[in-house]
Amino acid sequence: MSSLANLIAQREALDKQITETRKQEISDAVKQVKALVTEYGLSASDVFPSASGAKSMKAAAPSRGKVAPKYRDPATGNTWTGRGRTPLWLSGHDKSKFLIG
Repeated sequence: MSSLANLIAQREALDKQITETRKQEISDAVKQVKALVTEYGLSASDVFPSASGAKSMKAAAPSRGKVAPKYRDPATGNTWTGRGRTPLWLSGHDKSKFLIG
């Protein structure tokens, strides 16, 4: 069985090997990308479309408009849509009394 010191040394050697291999693979990948860009005459906007261009390719999420209030406090005029936390002026009361016609 290996001693703790040997295992730590092996881990450090592997970490170093992983770092070197990663640097080499990234370097190779960059060379391949540069070669493809040159071969096909691509520009940066071809490879990395702008944020507005990227949005147009994705399906647009349905826009959620402002929700009309459903309840009104007659004393203060405060309103509540019925979403989120119940306001203090409405909690403990019958909601139907505060419904907006």
